[in-house]
Amino acid sequence: MSSATAARPTGTSGGTWWTSSRGPRRNALEALRVKRRQTLALGLSAGLATGLGAAFAPAAAQGTARVLRYAFQVAETGFDPAQISDTYSRTVTAHLFEALYAFDHLARPAKLVPLTAEDHPLVENDYRRWTVKIRPGIYFADDPAFKGQKRELVAADVVYSFKRFADPAVKSPFWASIEDLKFLGLAALRQQALKSKQPFSYDTPIEGLRALDRYTVQFNLEEPRPRFQDTLAVSDLYGSVAREVVEFYKDKIAEHPVGTGPFRLASWRRSSRIVLARNPNYRERLWDAQPAPDDAEGQAIAAKLRGRRVPLLDRVEISIIEESQPRWLSFLNGEADLLDRVPAEFIDMAMPGGVIAPNLAKRGVRGRRVLTSDIVMTFYNMDDPVIGGLAPEKVALRRALNLAVDLDREIRLVRRGMAIPAQSPVMPHLSGYDPAFKSENSDYDPARARALLDLYGYVDRDGDGWRELPDGRPLVLQYATQPDQQNRQLNELWQRNMDAIGVRIEFKIAKWPENLKAARAGKLQMWGVASAATGGDGMGMLTRYYGPQAGLQNLARFRLPAFDAIHERMAQIPDGPERLALFDRAKRLAVAYAPYKLHCHRYQADLMAPGLVGYRRPAFWNTWWHLVDMEPRA
Repeated sequence: MSSATAARPTGTSGGTWWTSSRGPRRNALEALRVKRRQTLALGLSAGLATGLGAAFAPAAAQGTARVLRYAFQVAETGFDPAQISDTYSRTVTAHLFEALYAFDHLARPAKLVPLTAEDHPLVENDYRRWTVKIRPGIYFADDPAFKGQKRELVAADVVYSFKRFADPAVKSPFWASIEDLKFLGLAALRQQALKSKQPFSYDTPIEGLRALDRYTVQFNLEEPRPRFQDTLAVSDLYGSVAREVVEFYKDKIAEHPVGTGPFRLASWRRSSRIVLARNPNYRERLWDAQPAPDDAEGQAIAAKLRGRRVPLLDRVEISIIEESQPRWLSFLNGEADLLDRVPAEFIDMAMPGGVIAPNLAKRGVRGRRVLTSDIVMTFYNMDDPVIGGLAPEKVALRRALNLAVDLDREIRLVRRGMAIPAQSPVMPHLSGYDPAFKSENSDYDPARARALLDLYGYVDRDGDGWRELPDGRPLVLQYATQPDQQNRQLNELWQRNMDAIGVRIEFKIAKWPENLKAARAGKLQMWGVASAATGGDGMGMLTRYYGPQAGLQNLARFRLPAFDAIHERMAQIPDGPERLALFDRAKRLAVAYAPYKLHCHRYQADLMAPGLVGYRRPAFWNTWWHLVDMEPRA
């Protein structure tokens, strides 16, 4: 099984159409840019004058409470693990629910450790049978669904939680990932519900998911899955839920998450504010991590925190601040303890040359910059009549568009140098990533793009300056985008790049959750998103090209039997030379057919206020709130 990947926004623009025109429109765009720069300068001046002078003073007295405050840049969609796919919702669910295993907070390279499991699994039958013992004495958070009783986590909960992904009524975007694991009998159970149009039969036993006794769960798979334990460590998706809770709240379950995790949902104003509070039912669990011996930072964190009971925090308060400038100023004004992903336009102020700015350092602010296991991309809807399909002229169109994208300019100007060009779908730090691999994907060659379009009949027949389709109909690209600063900048680059090759492009602006819903339904022609790894296997991103995932992780709806065969073989074999060779073939097919434009792998810089202890950006997991401390404010 490949690691799951989480969709993230890259930034684009909302609510109206932008139609390309030449000359006058460019003057208007320049005027808008000047106005924005003036507004930004005024805002920064105010922030630097008033914010830094009293930096990191609390917005309100917190007493002795240990509270972490920071902001998401995109709104959540809900908190039912089986129904979400976005990073922001998954970051919340990772702290409410618990999987059988977890990744060590500080170990690099990543290391799996038991979480709700007692020990590592017993693996038999050539990676087809995995047996796990659950630790007794783990309880769900209190909830009216339990009618006043303490509810212990048992093996049947793990079975039920995985079965929910197969229930057609749940409409899980990760069903294809579960299906790919090949649990014996699970797909047939789903088909039975679909054909009979009856409710999914959770009580029907299947060989693939078995509760052998109260605390023992066994997974039986049709095919070998050597990396299956990685799947069992994804708490944000595969954390255990209780059947009583799901049946109690029914279609409101996404608003009432109840898990065994270190926190519970205390309050929620949709798209505005999320508050998590310490789960009073949480078992006695002591802070532990195993950083490498030569990891000085990790060793210092471990020495300070090891042995303390988790969660260390009493509360986590999340605001939704989509615009970069207010998010930046909220940190400067002491209204946030962590600036997660410093906006690109402020990176030179925050960490010039990768080092924390002196004025911030004087106030005890720390900064850290790392190359992350993520990728920014634009998908092309392969079912779209204009841009999709495997016909030679459609492949040529997508490859020409990719050649026209100036990645160097995007990275320098919009991302402020905080990225490297992507050569393939596979992300840094994961298996299958080769820093020496070079492909056409990163080439910027508008002359070659124009020649390719001419060759396949995309020419300007009526002399208006815009190319038509080979059959003479207008060629118009429709790019979905969001209403924030970075997306507006990216839109301007797309406009510039497409103008240079004579292709008309329009921008349709909407909120990110709305675009995600439309993308899953196949209603968007193009959209820019990002994907982040949740495990160390580079195959996770290749799943975005896998045919059975069309409309789910595979937003492009790309279907190529040759690629699917490679993907299926990779899932079955252990790491080694054969699998590396398959990685190479998959990467070359991905670039050749171009269902995505792969933009870049990003550096991320985080700023930490004084008092925040133990934070280190996770390599590819979302679970860390309970493992950091925030010293009480005076």
